[in-house]
Order: sequence, then structure tokens, then C-alpha cells
Amino acid sequence: MMDKFSTLIPQSLLATSGKVFYSGRAAFSAPSKLYMLGVNPGGSPQEHVIETIGWHTEKVLKQETPDWSAYRDEQWQGAHPGTSGMQPRVLHMLRELNLEPVRVPASNVVFLRSARENNLKTQFKHLAELCWPFHRSVIEDLGVRVVLCFGQGSGNWVCKKLNAKTPSGEFIENNNRRLRSNAFINSEGIAVVIATHPSIADWTTPAADPSPLVKRMLAR
Repeated sequence: MMDKFSTLIPQSLLATSGKVFYSGRAAFSAPSKLYMLGVNPGGSPQEHVIETIGWHTEKVLKQETPDWSAYRDEQWQGAHPGTSGMQPRVLHMLRELNLEPVRVPASNVVFLRSARENNLKTQFKHLAELCWPFHRSVIEDLGVRVVLCFGQGSGNWVCKKLNAKTPSGEFIENNNRRLRSNAFINSEGIAVVIATHPSIADWTTPAADPSPLVKRMLAR
């Protein structure tokens, strides 16, 4: 199954800095109710110039074990695997959902790397359209019922593509920021959760943890 998904990666992007898979063959080869999507890979394309989409895809397909997760096993910014940036926040979310990171397919709406989300602003729609056939296939082939999106950028796009318009729940942070996470459902019953971005919101704190909203969507 994962080999099929890899053929849907746009050929024009294979030589560019970025990545597609944030979990390995075990996650992308079995049914999963949950699919996690960020906006795009972070980091400087210049500093990660050799880490192309094609290179990373081959690495996941042929070198990593099936039970691999970028959030649990990759070393980010020199820190111990699973402890840097939003890694512990995503791992916390999955623990709250009683799910293993190696069993949940994870990717980004756009596969191209950029230091900041705003750097892709003028290209986002074009790149997201290029990458959407991959995501559509994952959702259909793995029987995904909930797409968990990190932030408004990815969430608004996925809602548009899945025609998820019906409000189905929200979580408001219990702090001074009062940031919202929202859920929407389409006519097929697929839910899109637009969560606060874990690079900004500390999901490990009860006041900012949208896990209960995601859990409710999975329990439908």
C-alpha cells in the first residue's frame, strides 16, 4: 500500500528539500481512523538541501523499520528523539487517544520544506493541489474518518477539499489566549479537526490540550 502512495508524490517535487512520510509502512499499510496533517515540513531548505523528498521517501521505504515515526524516532535540532519542538506534544495527543504513533499515518498538506509557513504563501495553493491526490488516496484507501490538521493553514485547505462544512464541536483554550480548535464534518461523515498548531500551543498542558475534541470525533 505504501508503495502505491509513494507513486502519487509529484515527480516535480522529488528533487526538492522536504518530506512526505512522518510515519512508516505499518501506519500506511493498514486501516486507520485517524490521519494527521501539518502544513509543510519546517527547517531551512538550504541547511537540509540533501534531504530531498525523493531521498527521504526512499529512506522510509527501504531503511526505516515498519514501526517508525518521525515524532517518536527522529532527532530534531540535536535533541533526544521525540523530545524536540512539537514532538512531545503530538506524542501526548496520541497517548490521550490510546493510539501508537507508529500506527497512525502522518504527513503534511504540502511536501516542500520552508523555514516558515509564510514563505510558501504565494505557492501554497498550487503546491497543495499537486499534493492532494496523495492525501485523497490515503483517506480513501485507509478508511480515514478523522483528519487532524495542525493549524488553520492545513485545516482550512482540507475542509475545502473534503467539503467539510458542518460544525461538530470546538475546544477553547482555558487561558488568556483562548485559542480555538474546531471540528467540521462532510456529507460522508468524515471529520476534519482544525487544531491549534502544536508548534505554538502546548498540547501537554490541560488548558491547551485539544485531545478531548479529537477523541469525540473518533468515537462517533
